[in-house]
Amino acid sequence: MQLTTAQLMATPCDDEEDNMATLCCISDKGEMFLMTRYPDEDEVEITLDDEPSTLDGLKITLGPQRLLIEVAPGDADALGGDDHLEITHSTPAGDLAEVEETLQNILKGTGTYVSEL
Repeated sequence: MQLTTAQLMATPCDDEEDNMATLCCISDKGEMFLMTRYPDEDEVEITLDDEPSTLDGLKITLGPQRLLIEVAPGDADALGGDDHLEITHSTPAGDLAEVEETLQNILKGTGTYVSEL
């Protein structure tokens, strides 16, 4: 599955939301992607077009213009039947550090983060 977005929006730790880490975007076709995790939970919640799923064992790779989210084959229903979601983005380089921090907070202890920055 592929999406294209102008920018990834990230909040590494929202103290108004019990320190929840959030990454989201809206695709150029109006599709919403949202990934969240509270620090005291063991699973990550992914919402793709209003369809929420809770997952663990994610592998996420962040590059200057690409975010790749890989799930176990048994969790493919969370991504519309695919085992990965590739998001092409144009996030300004100055904002990628916050995206990276957010992904590390989301995956800490429950997934794998790979940086291509």
